[in-house]
Amino acid sequence: MAVSLKTITVAHSPDSDDAFMFYAIAKDKLSIPGLTIKQVLKDIQTLNHDAMKGTYEVSAISFAAYPLVAERYAMLPCGASMGNKYGPLLVARHAMTREQLRQAKIAIPGKLTTAYLALRLYEPELQVIEVPFDRILDAVNNGEADAGLIIHEGQLTYASSGLVKIVDLGEWWYELTELPLPLGGNVIRKDLGADLIASTTKLLKDSIVYSLTHRKEALEYALTFARTMPPRLADKFVGMYVNELTVDLGDSGRKAIAKLFEMSWEKGLLSSPVTVEFVSA
Repeated sequence: MAVSLKTITVAHSPDSDDAFMFYAIAKDKLSIPGLTIKQVLKDIQTLNHDAMKGTYEVSAISFAAYPLVAERYAMLPCGASMGNKYGPLLVARHAMTREQLRQAKIAIPGKLTTAYLALRLYEPELQVIEVPFDRILDAVNNGEADAGLIIHEGQLTYASSGLVKIVDLGEWWYELTELPLPLGGNVIRKDLGADLIASTTKLLKDSIVYSLTHRKEALEYALTFARTMPPRLADKFVGMYVNELTVDLGDSGRKAIAKLFEMSWEKGLLSSPVTVEFVSA
């Protein structure tokens, strides 16, 4: 039976690309008649854990966390972050070989992040420590970790911290598969029922399209979430992760997600095969 709601909570990360996507909702440019849309901002690792409890009606999650929430949630065809020949970076204070990496301590932003899943596909024999994503650059620089797995804006700012790139997992993934690297998506609780799921999906997709067609004002709003990133870099970062694949995953996005789970199963990184249940566009 579908739940009866007057408020839908959309939970996402406090990052410029998510802020850009949901600008139209945040500023009441779009709405669903009779419903209030509330936004909650948390880091992605926390959102992954919240989704495991079914906390929010709509939530951003790491694709790596989807198998743990699939019973409660379906995947939306819009709102995904896909790295098209780019993605999370492994960085260090100096160049490192694969053998050196295996002996190193790697700071990661969370074991449920897709960045970590991709890293395990790249090199499974690593020693890792979990560090909040916005502290990883510092953790590498101060010697707390030998290398760090960088997500979000750090992908564009690591060099200014004096660090060097060991591998771009998005580049590596594309060379292997010729597909974009799925990183994060949005899920919606199945108990909302077909009608509310359909109208909410349309609202979220319309919000993304609105921002892309009103880029200047949406970017100005997103810049308030860009922490210390200069506007030029924030604009580049938003463009990397809010694009046509964000509006709709399309065939390539769906194939990439299927490939991620297929490879993870083959490598023994999942306890069972995964088939993603998508909301119809």
